[in-house]
Amino acid sequence: MRYVGASAVALGGDMALFLVFLMAGWRPAAASAASYCAGIAIHWLISSRIVFIDGARTAGLHRMRQKSLFVASALIGLAITVAIVAVGDRIDVDARLSKLAAIGISFVATYYLRKTLVFADAR
Repeated sequence: MRYVGASAVALGGDMALFLVFLMAGWRPAAASAASYCAGIAIHWLISSRIVFIDGARTAGLHRMRQKSLFVASALIGLAITVAIVAVGDRIDVDARLSKLAAIGISFVATYYLRKTLVFADAR
């Protein structure tokens, strides 16, 4: 449930920026990529401090490795999101609907990666 909450907060920031970028005339895929990156930063802060407390590393190379894995999982989510939004744009699907579809697929993929790889409990 904490992951769902963290995702909701990060998604709120992501979607708000996405809509602002669309209103500013950005192409949907570019708007999606930029807003997703902001969501990544928000999600890291919440995930590493509230959600995956038992698996969070606090210093040194272990922390750096964990941050790198988190970014890698986020880049996979970003690739999924941008691909879905770009395809939607090409076939004339409303960018907001494409983004919503991408959110669901990306959520499942990144949760699995973070739970099993990034924040795997060290015990």
